[in-house]
Amino acid sequence: MDTSLILQNLLTPPVLFFFLGVLAVLLGSDLEIPAPLPKLFSLYLLLAIGFKGGLELQHSGVGGPVLLTITAAVLMSLLVPVYSFALLRWKLDGFNAAAIAATYGSISAVTFITAESFLDTLGLHHDGFMVAALALMESPAIIVGLLLVKLAAPSGAEAGQGMRWGAVLKEALLNGSVFLLVGSLLVGVLTAANNPLGAEKMLPFTDKLFYGALSFFLLDMGIVAAQRLRDLRQAGAFLIGFSLGMPLFNAVLGSLIARGLGLEAGNALLFVVLCASASYIAVPAAMRMTVPEANPSFYISTALGLTFPFNIVVGIPLYMALVNRLLP
Repeated sequence: MDTSLILQNLLTPPVLFFFLGVLAVLLGSDLEIPAPLPKLFSLYLLLAIGFKGGLELQHSGVGGPVLLTITAAVLMSLLVPVYSFALLRWKLDGFNAAAIAATYGSISAVTFITAESFLDTLGLHHDGFMVAALALMESPAIIVGLLLVKLAAPSGAEAGQGMRWGAVLKEALLNGSVFLLVGSLLVGVLTAANNPLGAEKMLPFTDKLFYGALSFFLLDMGIVAAQRLRDLRQAGAFLIGFSLGMPLFNAVLGSLIARGLGLEAGNALLFVVLCASASYIAVPAAMRMTVPEANPSFYISTALGLTFPFNIVVGIPLYMALVNRLLP
C-alpha cells in the first residue's frame, strides 16, 4: 500500500483534531465539549451532507446503476448482521451477539463524511447518490438485529415476548439521524429542481463551514473514543479482534461488490466505507431500549473505541489502496 495515502489522511485537520481529543484524555486534561454542541454539530453535518447529496442526485439522475448500488448497500446491511451473529455466537450469548451484529451491520455517518473529505483532498469525484445509500443502510440492520434477538432468546423468555415492535420500527425508521439525512436529501433534490438560486444561497452554510464543523466534531469524538477505551478490558481479546477484523473482511467484500457494480474509485471507496463501518449512535440507542440483556460496554466500546478510530485513521486510506488494486 502507498504509505503516502495514510500520511495524507493523518495530516488532515479533522483527523489531527481527533488525535488531539484522544491526547487530552490520555494526558488527563480537563478539555470537554459542552453537551449540546456535539449534538448540534452532528445535526449540522447530517443536514449539510444530505442537502449536498440531494443537489448532486438531482443533477446526476436516478438510473439503473444508481438503483443497483443502493440495492447492494441495503443488502449488505441485511447480510452483515447475519454472518456477524453466527461468528459472535461462538463466544457470546444470543443477546450480546445480536446487539453487536446489528451495530456492525449499520453505518457510521461521520466515517462516511470523513471519507468524503479524504476524497476531496485527493481530488477524486464521488456522486451524491451515495448519500442515499448511507441513509438507507441504518434501519435494516436494526430490524435484523432484533429479529436475531427473538430467534436467540430462549423459548418463553421475557425479551422475546415483551419486545415492543411499534417502538422498534419507529426507532429504526424515524430516529433523528435517518430522518434528518433523508429529509435533507429530499430538500436538496427539490431545491436543485425548482430553485437553483436557493441552492446557491445555501452553499456558504453547507459547504464553506463544513470542514471546520467536521474538525470540531472529531475533536469531541476523540475525547469520547478515548474514554471508551477503558471499557475494552471488559470486552476481551475475542471482541477486540472482531472489532478490527470484521471491518477488514467487510471492506474486502465491499470492494469486490463495487468492482462488480462498475463503480468509479470515489464511489467505490464510499461504498466500502459504508460496508466496513459500525454504528455508535442509532443502533446502540435502539439496542439499549429493546435489548436490556445485552451489555452496552460490548457493542459501544468496540464500535466507538476501536472500529471508529481504526477506520478514520488507517482504514480509509487502506480501503482506498484496496479499491485502486481491485478496480480495473
